[in-house]
Amino acid sequence: MAGHFELVDAPDGGYRVRMLDGSGSLMAISVTFPTKRAAVAGVAMAREIAGTGLIRDCSSNGAGAVIRGRILPATGPKEGTASHGKRASKAPRAAVG
Repeated sequence: MAGHFELVDAPDGGYRVRMLDGSGSLMAISVTFPTKRAAVAGVAMAREIAGTGLIRDCSSNGAGAVIRGRILPATGPKEGTASHGKRASKAPRAAVG
């Protein structure tokens, strides 16, 4: 099952977009957008980036290198481990937007 985007109220006004995977686990949350129209435009930009954007490794040992080639989706909270249907409750969250 494919994931989806949710438009939610931001704590200080405006709107944020949450991206959830097919099981409902949070994958990313956006910056605050001032209007719903701006949030929907942010989703369109996220879709374009996700489909065409490079992956730049900015981790402590990545040195900004661009990761190329086919990357298979992670099977669980840690790469190479099976999740057995459990949701990771404290997985790191990436910002979108």
